[in-house]
Amino acid sequence: MENLKVKSNLIVQQQATDIIRPLAKTIDWDDRLISILGARGTGKTTLMLQRIKSIYGLSNEAMYITMDDIYFTNNLLSDFAKEFRQNGGKTLFIDEIHKYPDWAKEIKNIYDFYKDINIVFTGSSIIDISRQNTDLSRRAVQYELTGLSYREFLSFTGIANVEPILFKDLLNHHVEIANTLISNFKPLQHFNDFLRYGYYPFFIENTNTYHLRLEKVVRLIIEEDLQFVAGFNPHHSRKIYQLLYILSTNVPFKPNISSLSEKTGISRNMIIEYLYYLNKAKLINSPSAAGKSISTLQKPDKIFLENTNLSFALSPNNVDKGSLREAFFMNQVKNAQHEVCLPLKGDFFIDDKFTFEIGGKGKSAKQVMDLENSFIAYDDMEAGIGNKIPLWMFGLLY
Repeated sequence: MENLKVKSNLIVQQQATDIIRPLAKTIDWDDRLISILGARGTGKTTLMLQRIKSIYGLSNEAMYITMDDIYFTNNLLSDFAKEFRQNGGKTLFIDEIHKYPDWAKEIKNIYDFYKDINIVFTGSSIIDISRQNTDLSRRAVQYELTGLSYREFLSFTGIANVEPILFKDLLNHHVEIANTLISNFKPLQHFNDFLRYGYYPFFIENTNTYHLRLEKVVRLIIEEDLQFVAGFNPHHSRKIYQLLYILSTNVPFKPNISSLSEKTGISRNMIIEYLYYLNKAKLINSPSAAGKSISTLQKPDKIFLENTNLSFALSPNNVDKGSLREAFFMNQVKNAQHEVCLPLKGDFFIDDKFTFEIGGKGKSAKQVMDLENSFIAYDDMEAGIGNKIPLWMFGLLY
C-alpha cells in the first residue's frame, strides 16, 4: 500500500486545477458510492485528481488508485480498502474499475462492510451498472462525463466565459442571447476549430498532434475497453476498426447490414451487436425513428460519428460539411440530456416535441414549414431570427 500511496501523491501533486469541468460542481461528493462513467479522453481521471488535490491534498484521508496497476493482479481490492481504512482513509478514488475482475461484487462488499469510507470510481461508458449480478445500481449514484461543449471550449481557450443556456430559453430567446454574446466575441471565428479539435480536453496540450492522439484513443477503446464486454470476441478488434472506418467515410449513414457484413466478414447479428457497443463506447451516435425502442439486437436507423473531431481523425479526406453540422447538433443536444430521434420530416425530433432541420444559410425551410414547433439550425450565421437559430448556439446547452 505504501508504494501505491507514493504514486497517488505524485500524480495528485502534478495535477493542474486551473480549469475544472462543470460536472465537478454537479456531483454530490457526500454520497458514499459515486460512479463517473464516460468515454476515454473526456477527463474522468483529471476530475478525480482535482477533487483530491483541492479537498484532501496529500493527506491519508484520500487516495487515488487505478485498476490497471500491477498491484491488483495479485491483490484483492477489498483487502486494499480494509488497509486503507485502517490507515485513516476516508475516500477512495478508483480509476478504470472495469479492468478489475468481479469489480461490482468487490465494490458492493466494500460499500456494505465499511460504512465509514466513501468510494468514487470511474469506468468506461460501455459499463452498464444495472446489468451487473450484484445490486450495485441501487447503491451507486451515477454520473456521465461527456466531451466538451462549444461553451466549455470557449472557456478552456480563454475566449469567453458563457453560462449554460436552457434549451427552452434558446428556442424562445435566441435572438437576444446571440446579440448579447456576439458583442463580446466572434462565435463563428472559433466554431470550426471546435469542430476539428475541441471536443476532448487533451486538445489543450497540443493541437498539432491532437488527431494522432485521438486515433490512438479510438484504438484503445476498440482493442482494450471492448474486451470487458461479456461475449466480446477479441479477434474481431481489427474488423471493428474496419467497420468504424467504413462508417466514418459514409456518415450520416443508413446502414445496410448485409453489405457491412460482407465487407467486414462479420455475421449480420454480430454487426448489429457491435454497432450497439460502438454507440455505448461513444464512438458513434445511432438515433432511432421517433417512437421506436432501442435494444441491443436492433438495426439502427441512421449512424453518425459521436462527435465531429472523429471525422478529422479517422477520415480526414472525406469530411463533409453537412455531416459535421448534423453530428455537432446531435452530439451537443444529446449531451445536454435531451432525447434525440429521427422524424418523418426534417433531420431531428427533440424531446418528442420539436422538429429541426440542419443546414447552411441557404437551407430552405420548406421541408418543415408546415410542422408545429419546427426550427432551422443554420450554420455560418452569428444571430438568427424567428425560428432560424444559429447552429453554434446549440453548443451552449451544457
